[in-house]
Amino acid sequence: MADKIKWGVIGSGGIAMRRTIPEGIISAENAELVAVYDVNSETNSNVARLYNTTAADSLTSLLNCDIDAVYIASPVNKHLDQVIASAVNKKHILCEKPLGISVNEAEKMISVCNKEGVTLGTGFMMRFHTQHQAALKMIEEGRLGEPVYARAQLSCWYPPIEGAWRQDPETGGGGSLIDMGSHCIDLLEMFFGKILSVNCFITNRIHSYKSEDSAVASLFFENSAMGTVDTFFCIPDNSSRNMLELYGSRGSIIARGTIGQGPSGEMQAYLENDLSEYDARQTRITGVGIQINPQPVNTYLAEINEFSCAILEKREPENNAGAGLRSQKILAACYESAITRKVIDIPD
Repeated sequence: MADKIKWGVIGSGGIAMRRTIPEGIISAENAELVAVYDVNSETNSNVARLYNTTAADSLTSLLNCDIDAVYIASPVNKHLDQVIASAVNKKHILCEKPLGISVNEAEKMISVCNKEGVTLGTGFMMRFHTQHQAALKMIEEGRLGEPVYARAQLSCWYPPIEGAWRQDPETGGGGSLIDMGSHCIDLLEMFFGKILSVNCFITNRIHSYKSEDSAVASLFFENSAMGTVDTFFCIPDNSSRNMLELYGSRGSIIARGTIGQGPSGEMQAYLENDLSEYDARQTRITGVGIQINPQPVNTYLAEINEFSCAILEKREPENNAGAGLRSQKILAACYESAITRKVIDIPD
C-alpha cells in the first residue's frame, strides 16, 4: 500500500454498480478498483468490462487478487461468511449496512476482524452529506439549544419483485426498517446522541411480501430528547419528501431530500437568539430561515475516501464497525418492540 488502496468488490451488481463503484472507488484519488465478483456472472462480466478490471469467478479468486480491501454489497445473509473469509485473507472490509442478519452476526464479524488485525467499516454514507455535517456542527456549537425532538423519513415505492432479497427477512433481515430506517436511526444518533429505548410498529400495508413495507419507530435519547423514524416501501418516490427535522430549545433545522442517495437537498435553520417570555398568542413570524447550503460532495466518494484514508493512516474510520453494531442493536430492539408491543431498552 503506497498512496492508494486496491479494492475488490463482492456483489458487483445493485448499489455497487449504480453508485459505489463509479462514484466512489473509481472517482477516489486514494482508491483503485482491481477486481469484482458477483454470483451473477453475466452482471459481473459486464461491470468488469465497463471499468476495465478483473472479473473474478469466485470469492476465493477475488480474495487471491492483489487487493488491500473489499467492499461488500451482497445480500445481508451473505455478509457474515464473506466478512470472515475476507478477514482471514487479511483484507480490510467496508460492508454495507446492516452488517448482518442479527446482533450476534455483527459481533462475530467484529471479533474475527479484530483477531486478524483488519479494519471493518459500515456503509453509512449519509453521515458524509455536507448538509448533515453542517447541521451537526450547528448542534455541537449549541446554536439549536438543548435537543428536544428529531424526525427522519426515508421512503420509496418497492413493489414485489421475484427474488428480491430485501423482501424476505431470511435474506435481508427485514424490510423498510432495516434497509432504510437504519440510515435514519444512525443519523439521529449522530445528531442527538445515544438512544436508550424504542417503541416500534411494523406492518404490510400495501405489499404482501414477507418483509415489512411500513415501519414507524419512536426513540428516547439519553439526553431525554425524543425522536421518530418513519420509513415505507409503499409510498411513491416523488411523494416522499425524505424529511429531516431537528428541534431544539432555540430553534430548528428542517431539510428536504438530504436523506437519500444524492449529495444535495434543501436545508434551513430557524433560530431564536433572543427568547422572550411566554407569548399567549403564540405568534408565528413567517419568513425564510438561514439557508444551509455548503458545497455538496458525493457521499459514496466521501465514504470511500474516508475508509481508504483510515487504512493508509492506520486509524479507526468514521464509518467504523462500532456504528454498525450499534445500529444492529437498535434495529433488533425495534423489531422486538413491534412483536411484543412494548418499549424496549437498548443493551450496551
